[in-house]
Amino acid sequence: MVNTDFERVLKCFDEDGDGKISPWELRKKLGMMGGELGMKEVELLMEELDCDGDGFLSLEDLVKVMEAAGEEEKLRDLGEAFEMYNDCEMLGFITPKSLQMMLSRLGESKSIHQCTAMIHHFDLNGDGLLNFHEFTLMMNQ
Repeated sequence: MVNTDFERVLKCFDEDGDGKISPWELRKKLGMMGGELGMKEVELLMEELDCDGDGFLSLEDLVKVMEAAGEEEKLRDLGEAFEMYNDCEMLGFITPKSLQMMLSRLGESKSIHQCTAMIHHFDLNGDGLLNFHEFTLMMNQ
Protein backbone atom coordinates (compact mmCIF):
# COMPACT_ATOMS: atom_id res chain seq x y z
CA MET A 1 0.00 0.00 0.00
CA VAL A 2 1.32 3.44 -0.85
CA ASN A 3 0.86 6.43 1.42
CA THR A 4 -2.14 7.74 -0.54
CA ASP A 5 -3.96 4.46 0.17
CA PHE A 6 -3.21 4.86 3.89
CA GLU A 7 -4.41 8.46 3.70
CA ARG A 8 -7.70 7.30 2.17
CA VAL A 9 -8.17 4.76 4.96
CA LEU A 10 -7.43 7.46 7.55
CA LYS A 11 -9.95 9.84 5.94
CA CYS A 12 -12.58 7.10 5.90
CA PHE A 13 -12.27 6.64 9.68
CA ASP A 14 -11.56 10.29 10.55
CA GLU A 15 -15.07 11.76 10.62
CA ASP A 16 -14.15 15.13 12.16
CA GLY A 17 -11.27 15.71 9.73
CA ASP A 18 -8.62 16.40 12.40
CA GLY A 19 -6.15 13.99 10.81
CA LYS A 20 -6.43 11.41 13.58
CA ILE A 21 -8.75 8.53 14.43
CA SER A 22 -10.31 8.78 17.88
CA PRO A 23 -11.48 5.73 19.84
CA TRP A 24 -15.08 6.80 19.19
CA GLU A 25 -14.47 7.06 15.41
CA LEU A 26 -12.74 3.68 15.36
CA ARG A 27 -15.58 2.02 17.28
CA LYS A 28 -18.24 3.56 15.04
CA LYS A 29 -16.54 2.57 11.76
CA LEU A 30 -15.69 -0.95 12.93
CA GLY A 31 -19.33 -1.32 14.02
CA MET A 32 -20.48 -0.28 10.54
CA MET A 33 -18.24 -3.01 9.08
CA GLY A 34 -19.75 -5.66 11.36
CA GLY A 35 -17.04 -5.58 14.01
CA GLU A 36 -19.05 -4.75 17.11
CA LEU A 37 -16.63 -3.82 19.88
CA GLY A 38 -17.26 -2.43 23.32
CA MET A 39 -15.56 0.81 24.30
CA LYS A 40 -13.14 -1.06 26.59
CA GLU A 41 -12.07 -3.31 23.70
CA VAL A 42 -11.58 -0.27 21.47
CA GLU A 43 -9.47 1.44 24.15
CA LEU A 44 -7.27 -1.67 24.43
CA LEU A 45 -6.93 -1.79 20.65
CA MET A 46 -6.02 1.91 20.58
CA GLU A 47 -3.36 1.37 23.26
CA GLU A 48 -1.82 -1.38 21.16
CA LEU A 49 -1.86 0.57 17.89
CA ASP A 50 -1.13 4.11 19.13
CA CYS A 51 2.65 4.44 18.75
CA ASP A 52 3.04 7.94 20.22
CA GLY A 53 0.63 7.44 23.14
CA ASP A 54 -1.60 10.42 22.37
CA GLY A 55 -4.81 8.35 22.43
CA PHE A 56 -5.43 8.70 18.70
CA LEU A 57 -4.35 6.86 15.56
CA SER A 58 -2.38 9.07 13.21
CA LEU A 59 -1.30 8.36 9.65
CA GLU A 60 2.08 7.20 11.00
CA ASP A 61 0.36 4.77 13.40
CA LEU A 62 -1.75 3.39 10.57
CA VAL A 63 1.28 2.91 8.30
CA LYS A 64 3.19 1.06 11.06
CA VAL A 65 0.24 -1.22 11.76
CA MET A 66 -0.29 -2.07 8.09
CA GLU A 67 3.42 -2.64 7.47
CA ALA A 68 3.65 -4.90 10.54
CA ALA A 69 0.64 -6.88 9.30
CA GLY A 70 2.37 -7.26 5.93
CA GLU A 71 5.52 -8.57 7.63
CA GLU A 72 3.51 -11.06 9.70
CA GLU A 73 1.80 -12.35 6.56
CA LYS A 74 5.13 -12.62 4.76
CA LEU A 75 6.64 -14.55 7.67
CA ARG A 76 3.61 -16.87 7.75
CA ASP A 77 3.99 -17.50 4.00
CA LEU A 78 7.69 -18.24 4.44
CA GLY A 79 6.84 -20.67 7.25
CA GLU A 80 4.44 -22.52 4.97
CA ALA A 81 7.05 -22.64 2.20
CA PHE A 82 9.66 -23.91 4.66
CA GLU A 83 7.29 -26.69 5.71
CA MET A 84 6.87 -27.73 2.07
CA TYR A 85 10.62 -28.33 1.80
CA ASN A 86 10.82 -29.80 5.28
CA ASP A 87 7.76 -32.06 5.16
CA CYS A 88 9.43 -35.02 3.47
CA GLU A 89 11.71 -35.70 6.43
CA MET A 90 10.15 -33.50 9.17
CA LEU A 91 13.51 -32.76 10.75
CA GLY A 92 13.02 -29.03 11.28
CA PHE A 93 15.53 -28.06 8.62
CA ILE A 94 16.09 -28.45 4.90
CA THR A 95 18.59 -31.09 3.79
CA PRO A 96 20.12 -31.32 0.31
CA LYS A 97 17.88 -34.37 -0.27
CA SER A 98 14.66 -32.59 0.77
CA LEU A 99 15.63 -29.56 -1.35
CA GLN A 100 16.24 -31.82 -4.34
CA MET A 101 12.87 -33.54 -3.91
CA MET A 102 10.94 -30.27 -3.61
CA LEU A 103 12.70 -28.70 -6.59
CA SER A 104 11.89 -31.84 -8.56
CA ARG A 105 8.20 -31.47 -7.63
CA LEU A 106 8.41 -27.88 -8.89
CA GLY A 107 9.84 -29.08 -12.21
CA GLU A 108 13.49 -28.18 -11.56
CA SER A 109 16.01 -30.96 -11.85
CA LYS A 110 19.07 -30.42 -9.63
CA SER A 111 21.77 -32.87 -8.61
CA ILE A 112 22.43 -33.52 -4.93
CA HIS A 113 25.75 -31.68 -5.42
CA GLN A 114 23.92 -28.61 -6.78
CA CYS A 115 21.47 -28.70 -3.84
CA THR A 116 24.36 -28.99 -1.39
CA ALA A 117 25.99 -25.94 -3.02
CA MET A 118 22.72 -23.97 -2.85
CA ILE A 119 22.39 -24.75 0.86
CA HIS A 120 26.06 -23.98 1.52
CA HIS A 121 25.58 -20.46 0.15
CA PHE A 122 23.02 -19.62 2.88
CA ASP A 123 24.19 -21.98 5.64
CA LEU A 124 25.29 -19.51 8.32
CA ASN A 125 26.24 -22.04 11.00
CA GLY A 126 28.05 -24.43 8.65
CA ASP A 127 26.00 -27.53 9.52
CA GLY A 128 25.15 -28.31 5.88
CA LEU A 129 21.43 -27.71 6.49
CA LEU A 130 19.04 -24.77 6.31
CA ASN A 131 17.07 -23.84 9.41
CA PHE A 132 14.09 -21.50 9.17
CA HIS A 133 16.17 -18.36 9.78
CA GLU A 134 18.63 -19.30 7.01
CA PHE A 135 15.73 -20.20 4.70
CA THR A 136 14.15 -16.80 5.35
CA LEU A 137 17.40 -15.06 4.41
CA MET A 138 17.63 -17.13 1.24
CA MET A 139 14.04 -16.34 0.22
CA ASN A 140 14.54 -12.62 0.81
CA GLN A 141 17.53 -12.46 -1.55
